Amino acid sequence: MTRYQILAVLVMALFTYLPRFLPLTFFRKKITSQFINSALYYLPYAVLGALTFPGVFNSTPNLVESCAGILVAVFFSYKGKGLVFVAVAAILASYIVQFVI
Repeated sequence: MTRYQILAVLVMALFTYLPRFLPLTFFRKKITSQFINSALYYLPYAVLGALTFPGVFNSTPNLVESCAGILVAVFFSYKGKGLVFVAVAAILASYIVQFVI
């Protein structure tokens, strides 16, 4: 490995370790603020949405196909269907729209 690669791995390790280490060192007591607790509760969902939502629009070459898949996924999730069903239905909707267009 070159020096650049070793440095890159060390920097990535540092920035991966810091967000896990800092809360343990600074927050020894239980967090009693209802606002902070609710923000920390919803944070993983917000991050997951922010990471996946832009990728959904770029998953197919045509934006109409992607939007059809999103609409079907939102509809079936709202109806309370399971994750696998929603994913398969969105894929099928996108695939069908691809052949129609």
